[in-house]
Amino acid sequence: MVWHKNPATQPGQLTHPSDVEAWKHFDRTYESFPVEPRNVRLGLCVDGFNPYSNAVRKYSVWPIVICVYNLPTHLCMTKSYMFLSCVIPGPNNLKNMIDVFLQPLIDELRTLWDEGVDTYDIHANQTFKMRAA
Repeated sequence: MVWHKNPATQPGQLTHPSDVEAWKHFDRTYESFPVEPRNVRLGLCVDGFNPYSNAVRKYSVWPIVICVYNLPTHLCMTKSYMFLSCVIPGPNNLKNMIDVFLQPLIDELRTLWDEGVDTYDIHANQTFKMRAA
């Protein structure tokens, strides 16, 4: 989970999300966050689709997937480390009301950002306050 702190990448190459300017800008903007390298960086992936492949039948499914970006490049976007947070099914396209369904997830993410949670690091044999962004 701390791989991004000392990546094995070549200067000038973009091989991991930690190589891009947005990651570095985030670190400069929120200086307390990168101090603890075990803090977790997450990506929220949402895309609705019609499972019936028929525009006439109005039904949609919206999977909400969380990706962990702290992992090495070869693991960062693999199925094993992409977590299905929730699935929102419905008779209509929910893109205008999706915030209602995401509110519990947003509340948990806010807790992880504002307060953090006590987390046990088995590798270091210690407890630390983990935050997530």
